[in-house]
Amino acid sequence: MPRALNATAASLLGFLHDGPQSGYDLLRTAERAIGDFWSLTRSQVYRELAAMADDGLVVAAEVGARDRRAYAVTDEGREAFRQWLSRLPAEEQIRYPLLLVLAFARHLPPGELAAFVAQHRAVHAARLEGYHQARVEALAAGARPVDLVTLDFGTRYETAVVEWFDALPAELREG
Repeated sequence: MPRALNATAASLLGFLHDGPQSGYDLLRTAERAIGDFWSLTRSQVYRELAAMADDGLVVAAEVGARDRRAYAVTDEGREAFRQWLSRLPAEEQIRYPLLLVLAFARHLPPGELAAFVAQHRAVHAARLEGYHQARVEALAAGARPVDLVTLDFGTRYETAVVEWFDALPAELREG
């Protein structure tokens, strides 16, 4: 009996539903498709592909160009993905390094803390602008409402984060 799928393995199987891909291609696909809210490392991708091949969820082709090996999802992999997808997702966990630093803000000089806050606000403002642009492009490409739900979440999240930065006490924003 194959092991229960974790989110990393399941996401790889989901991407493989669109056709065979190498580990490198899967990593790039993940960065583009889910990288704003889910991270995968190179080592995770290759470890999961090997385990899924052992479990019969994917099959590996012969090594091809640039020493890459394409993987394809099997019927067992499709079923394992379907079962994973039908489970209630785990609750989210916030791991935001700036919040951890802010928990100990009293130990930092005010100017240094303000610089951290300004840099993070700029990153989130740029992401928000990127989401607005991505939405325009997706709609122009004929995206359906269901295709936009993660983009909508990102837009709402970044809007809330930028608003949070703007509401911080002046001493955190100005040092």
